[in-house]
Amino acid sequence: MQFTKVEICGVDTGRLKVLKEKEKMELLKRAKEGDTKAREDLINGNLRLVLSVIQRFLNRGENPDDLFQVGCIGLIKAIDNFDTSHDVKFSTYAVPMIIGEIRRHLRDNNSVRVSRSMRDTAYRAIQVKEKLSNELQREPTVEEIAQELEVKKEAVVLAMEAIVEPVSLYEPVYNDGGDAIYVMDQIGDNNTADSWIDEILLKQAIENLSEREKRILNLRFMLGKTQTEVAKEVGISQAQVSRLEKGVLKKIKS
Repeated sequence: MQFTKVEICGVDTGRLKVLKEKEKMELLKRAKEGDTKAREDLINGNLRLVLSVIQRFLNRGENPDDLFQVGCIGLIKAIDNFDTSHDVKFSTYAVPMIIGEIRRHLRDNNSVRVSRSMRDTAYRAIQVKEKLSNELQREPTVEEIAQELEVKKEAVVLAMEAIVEPVSLYEPVYNDGGDAIYVMDQIGDNNTADSWIDEILLKQAIENLSEREKRILNLRFMLGKTQTEVAKEVGISQAQVSRLEKGVLKKIKS
């Protein structure tokens, strides 16, 4: 991505400062203590992050200035809500916040009309989801959200689906610096000549796992439990579950 000689909202992107992770943490701590100058420096030092995120939305005919301003709102929310005690990079936390703010903007300005009642249900569900996530320290289930809203779970699912904007088949979902993987690559026909071989290899890979690894796989991906729930059931820490899960998936991949 080229930043030179590009102006968005009157900002010369070629002159934007890029902060190192250590600098970000220091500014975040000062900003949490009420230092408005540190907060301003933090915003200015992460504007390139906003620019990199909005690139994926520019092929939808949206005004870059509007997306940039909305992305900055997401950045500011990330700065104000980031917990410096967690061992997480700021950009790892900020990118989903920026994307979420842009998606919300696109939903609110979507040309596809969604009924007011369904939209209200969806936004109430989003609020309840955030509330329950904070209370439970995990992602709430659809049933829990529906129970809190006192509606059927089907109503929650339909409402949430209704406000999600359409995704282009050519939207990249992953890029490690080489060939990008697009949405259409993920929904192709699975009935290929090699599909049954892949299935056999997958079964063999799972059979070679230990009983505890198999149990964690079953709890996580078959029963849909969170890492915290699995940790309680297996009797280990959430960090151990995360480490084992990554190791298991790496084994199966190899």
